[in-house]
Amino acid sequence: MRRYDVVAEICDAMIELGWSPYQNDHEDANGQFEMNWTYANALVTADRHAFFKYMVKSIAEKHGLRATFMPKPFLSLTGSGCHVHVSLWSTATGNNLFHDPADELGLSKAAYSFIGGMMHSADALCAITNPTVNSYKRINAPVTLSGATWSPNTVTYGGNNRTHMIRIPDSGRFEFRLADGAANPYLLQAGLLIAGLDGIRNSRDPGKRLDINMYTDGHTIKDAKKLPLNMLDALRALAASDVLAKGLGPEPLSAFLKLKHADWNAYAGHLTEWERQSTLDC
Repeated sequence: MRRYDVVAEICDAMIELGWSPYQNDHEDANGQFEMNWTYANALVTADRHAFFKYMVKSIAEKHGLRATFMPKPFLSLTGSGCHVHVSLWSTATGNNLFHDPADELGLSKAAYSFIGGMMHSADALCAITNPTVNSYKRINAPVTLSGATWSPNTVTYGGNNRTHMIRIPDSGRFEFRLADGAANPYLLQAGLLIAGLDGIRNSRDPGKRLDINMYTDGHTIKDAKKLPLNMLDALRALAASDVLAKGLGPEPLSAFLKLKHADWNAYAGHLTEWERQSTLDC
């Protein structure tokens, strides 16, 4: 409640902008908040996402604070994700194409194929949804002070279960929990659409839903694909992905890979205190 004034001002601004915010709550880490607004189409959501980050930083600065969307600013505390709730709607009928009341969790075959496409391209998609060196300190984090990281490290899906990369909280939609606060809002939406629509076109099967806690029992699933351990692994997966290469196009993909490889090379050329402490006496 010490930051109620800041959170209230951000929420009031979203109301004035017509975004219909419906939930604001303190998250797991100190000074960490989640703010949610009503869904819209992919481009409108990307526009709002981009402006939201600018607005939050500006309002925080006015209050003498600094807002960050850095994926993992503190090693002992949970990182900051950018969870996306995904549904697919017909422009002709206005119907939610992911909804099927006959399914146990209320999802259609198209929804499961969309999930299958995202799981198929997850390692390559990671370069877009988790685009910084720091991103991989979140998705491959050790257990934090709270006892959980609330971020995935395997390519799995489940029901209303926050330990998986994809959670199905309600009928007609699912939550993609991999992305983090450093993601480019426009590339994020594009990447999800490219991977998901590829899943529908190719009827990709996401496999069996896992109803287990991946943090405590994930080791029992021997065939679950692991997410990249670092940004370089993700960039290599992206470069090798025919799905994302075709969807993004050669020029945007080449420019993105060039930029991110430069980031990785700059990081790799940096001498850390850990290296000094661990290898100075070699």
